[in-house]
Formats: sequence, structure tokens, C-alpha cells
Amino acid sequence: MNEQLFDPAWANAQDAADPLRDFRNQFHIPLHDGAPQAYFCGNSLGLQPKGARAMVEEVLDKWARDAVEGHFLEPAPWMPYHALVREALAGVVGAQPLEVVAMNSLTANLHFMLVSFYRPTRERPAILMEAGAFPSDRQALESQVRFHGFDPATDLIELAPDEADGTFSMAAIERAIAEHGPRLAAVVWPGVQYRTGQAFDLKEIARLGHAAGAVVGFDLAHAVGNLPLQLHDSDADFAVWCHYKYMNSGPGAVAGCFVHQRHAKTNRPRFAGWWGHDQASRFRMEGNFVPTPGADGWQLSNPPILGLAPLRASLDLFAGAGMDKLRARSLELTGYLEQLIRARLSDTLQIVTPREPERRGAQLSLRVLQGRGLMGRAAGRALFEFLATRGVLGDWREPDVIRISPAPLYNTRADILRFASEVAAWRDGA
Repeated sequence: MNEQLFDPAWANAQDAADPLRDFRNQFHIPLHDGAPQAYFCGNSLGLQPKGARAMVEEVLDKWARDAVEGHFLEPAPWMPYHALVREALAGVVGAQPLEVVAMNSLTANLHFMLVSFYRPTRERPAILMEAGAFPSDRQALESQVRFHGFDPATDLIELAPDEADGTFSMAAIERAIAEHGPRLAAVVWPGVQYRTGQAFDLKEIARLGHAAGAVVGFDLAHAVGNLPLQLHDSDADFAVWCHYKYMNSGPGAVAGCFVHQRHAKTNRPRFAGWWGHDQASRFRMEGNFVPTPGADGWQLSNPPILGLAPLRASLDLFAGAGMDKLRARSLELTGYLEQLIRARLSDTLQIVTPREPERRGAQLSLRVLQGRGLMGRAAGRALFEFLATRGVLGDWREPDVIRISPAPLYNTRADILRFASEVAAWRDGA
């Protein structure tokens, strides 16, 4: 192992030479005892872009100055406000602008998509999902199965992981789709599994699901802003995600939704609302619903302008950096984290996330093997709490995982070296 990787001077020099280094200065970094935290929680809540306040204040000032006329007056009138994020958002997720919309919250969007795309029959009632999914996803899918009069015990198929650390091989996913294919109405899968950090081949999963006669949708909560996505080319029917994680748009931020272009003028049933009505005739105030083509047609109500404003600020940063460059930097940072762990902390930390870079994003999920006479969950909680007292913040997921996610827009090699040094200090009894 190259000893210079453990040298703070080397880490600082690498950070200083990084072409994306200035993006860190566009964020508010929380302080701990007067010094910046090493913040690795972007997979849970991204940091605040410094430009977000100005975007929100622009809306507040317009409201104060123009009141209802703010819907129509420049700059950034509210009537078409959600369209201000469309192009940049499509760029982040690899979609056509027609295919994306920022609206609602993640689980609400999942339900709205399932209303249209989960159309079970007696012959095809089943949904395939991963075992150990984020609880909200499982609860949504289970409730949809029950709502349609079917039994989750038989019709919500949860594929168990087949790899040692709780991850899934593509072969296992393929086998499950083949086995249950004649009964599958839908495959709903994550882009990145929240606990393990495993990333999936969305295009291949969509291909397999469609070949079996099922619709395919993705929960991309941990993938958007983390991985370069190509949603249009993936051929997924739909996808949903949040914007408060890697997209840095604030707690409870307005979520996102993708509907493939081939469904732009679909006759599938949907829950309708006035804001999804065809824009050209919306203000005729007629009772019949004529959906706007594309993802916009799934909107129900006028968008929350104050909620969309921080997303504009974040998308400006993503557009400036570019997802390909961010991914390259993410690979370097997470690879550096892995190198430090395997070189000096392998007696303390087990990496659960797949080792192959193409099978993960920024996140490494870690289990604590031992320390101070503790084992398993007790050791993990003890280390997690110790790190927090030292200004190193990851997050904890039951039963025994610490998630550390170097976000390429604002994390540094110095942050990562600080994490490794503090873990070593805890192990050694500091």
C-alpha cells in the first residue's frame, strides 16, 4: 500500500488539484466545534447549496411585490415555474424533457405511477421487488396489491439476496423473472439499494421484465444525482425519486418522476387533476380531463414554488459540473475510501457494498467487525456515535450498517482520510 495515501499533505494536494474543487465552496458545510464537519450523509440529506437562499428569496420577494401577478410576471413567473427545472433534470437522469416532471413526494409518485402501470389480472397479479427494500416502498407495493383485491402473501414476490453480503446477482434477478414471469404484472426495483449501496443494471432489468410481459419501474432515490443515468435508453416504463439526497434540494424536497416517451399519450388509467390537464385548454375550466402529453400529465395540483426553488439552485451546480465528471470524481473518492479501509481497517470494518465500481455509487456500507470488546450491532453503534463526537457524520441503518457516502460535489480526500483516522483512533482506544 502506498504510504502517501495516508499523508494529510498528499490528500490536501490532491484536493487542491481537483478540477471540481470549487464546487465545495458552493455549499454550506456544517461546523463541529468551530471546524467543518466531515459530512458523509449526502445519501440521506444533501447539504444546502449557497444559491438556494437567493432562489427562495426571489420567490418571497415576488410574492411580496406582485402577489397574484407573480404567476405571470418575469423573472421566473410561477405559472410555468416547474418547467424551469425540466431541461436540467432531464440531463441529470438521461431522459427526454417530455419524460420528466418535478412533483409531489417520492412515495406519492410511486402510488400515482402504480395506479397507471400496475394493472393486475387474475392471471398476472404479482409484483416482483427486492427483499429488504426501504419500508416505504414495500408498504406502498403491499397496499397496492391489497387495494386490487389480491394477497401480498402470494402476489408480492420478494427476491432474497443471493450474495454473501446481502447483495443480488443479475443471474438471481433473471431467474426470478423467468420463474414468475407468467404471473408478473410489474417489476419494481431500486436503482441503488439503500442499505447495501448496490447499483443495478436498469436497462437489463427492464429488458428482462418486458420480455416476461411485465411493466418495469424503478425507485431511484439513491441513484439520482449519484450515478449517470440513461432513463430513456433504459426503456423503463416509469421511475420515481426524491431530490433531498444527492440532489441537495432540502428536507422534504419536491420529488421527481419519469414516464417513458412511449406512454406520452397513453390511455392507461390515472388519477387526474387540473394541473395535469392540457395546458392549451386548462383555463377553459371544462370538466372533462384531457391530459397534457408526457410526464406533466400526471400532475394533479399546481407545484409548490417555494419547494422547487432550491432544486433550481442545485440543478445549476449539476449542469455546471456534468454528471460524467461527477461520476469520475465519485469513483476516485469512493475508491480512495475503499483503499484506506482495506489497507488499515480491515480488522475493524467489513465493506458490504460490491467491490466492482460499476455495481455501486458513492456509498460504502460498512459493518463493524470488532472493537473495544464489542461485536456486531453494539460495536457499530459505538463507532457511529464516536465518529459523531469527532465531527465525522455518516448515518446508521438497522440492523448493523454505517453508510459513508462521499458526495463528489462537496466531499474531499481530506474528509475521507479524517474518517479513516478517526476509525483507527476508536479501534485503538482513543
